[in-house]
Amino acid sequence: MPKRLVQAARDFLRLEAAAGIVLFGAAVLAVIASNSPLSGLYDHILEMPLRVTLGAFGVDKPLVLWINDGLMAVFFLLVGLEIKREILDGELSTPAQIALPAVAALGGMAVPAAIYVMINWQHPAGLAGWAIPSATDIAFSLGVLSLLGSRVPLSLKIFLTAVAIYDDLGAIVIIALFYTDHLSLLALSLAGGAILVLTALNLAGVTRIAAYVICGIALWLFVLKSGVHATLAGVALALAIPLRGRDEEGHSPLRHLEYVLHPWVAFGVLPIFGVANAGVSFGGMSPARLMEPVTLGTALGLFLGKQIGIFGSTWMLIKLKLARLPEGATWGMLYGVALLCGIGFTMSLFIGTLAFDDAAMFEPVRLGVVIGSLAAASCGYLLLRLVTKVPA
Repeated sequence: MPKRLVQAARDFLRLEAAAGIVLFGAAVLAVIASNSPLSGLYDHILEMPLRVTLGAFGVDKPLVLWINDGLMAVFFLLVGLEIKREILDGELSTPAQIALPAVAALGGMAVPAAIYVMINWQHPAGLAGWAIPSATDIAFSLGVLSLLGSRVPLSLKIFLTAVAIYDDLGAIVIIALFYTDHLSLLALSLAGGAILVLTALNLAGVTRIAAYVICGIALWLFVLKSGVHATLAGVALALAIPLRGRDEEGHSPLRHLEYVLHPWVAFGVLPIFGVANAGVSFGGMSPARLMEPVTLGTALGLFLGKQIGIFGSTWMLIKLKLARLPEGATWGMLYGVALLCGIGFTMSLFIGTLAFDDAAMFEPVRLGVVIGSLAAASCGYLLLRLVTKVPA
């Protein structure tokens, strides 16, 4: 692997690991707020209406939806930039590099969804959340992995990152296909026009990021009004930004924007989202509440489904000699990473907000995500601690 790619991977993993620690702190803060005398204030702030108008055109939403529809569009912009870079010039740019994490991610999405559906089959109200346990939180999982330091080979950290990126790509497709409201043809047409402008900028060789961002803001507004979830505008904008410029120095608009956005998303957008969406109230907690179908399906989908789907699919691919273990890794290490992929915090909570219109349904989603993610994190860390050694 070229030194440039190795160093870029190390920088990325170091930042994601630190972001995972901050995100964990944000989640703890949200749980404390929901179980203290501040719970009323916490809910009031999140439901506070916020309206932005421009003439007759306006957007009127509570603060929590500005976070979930607006700030998370920036997160999806960064996800789109990472996916495009990895496919064109990174760890997913050759068939040999693509196969193992792609199959692992597919298994890691299908099995958790199947477990969730089986548990909720007799409860139709909960079936809409089938995709909740299908996601991996890259910041949290790499944050836990970073606690093991040099015990874990870099190849496994890159494997986990690639699986999480494919997970994000799968989540984008799922949101686009299954979690859209009634569509507005006028707004969709305007969004299509904005995408055409972005495409024209790319084909014309425009490298000024400001031009893409201005068009991207208009695209976000049109998509917001169209019924398609507004965060997908971030992905569309990312795909339009060129990887390489036309100057001789090799300036990359995509890499530059990714570099600028990464700390803002890692230490700003995701913690804010965590504080706004991770508040779980333990008041009146009982075993019956833990056994609710949505809670149980989410928790078991993340904890059991992820490890079965990811480890099972990679084992099969390697045994068929269609892929090989990541360099320096053992089967025990691979299983530990499969366990860590059950940490589904950010994207799982986000899909939960899309799956249910009834706010009461979101409480079991939060509880299931917290239980499943904590179980996956603790078991994955302990297993990796047992099967790895401190390098001499």
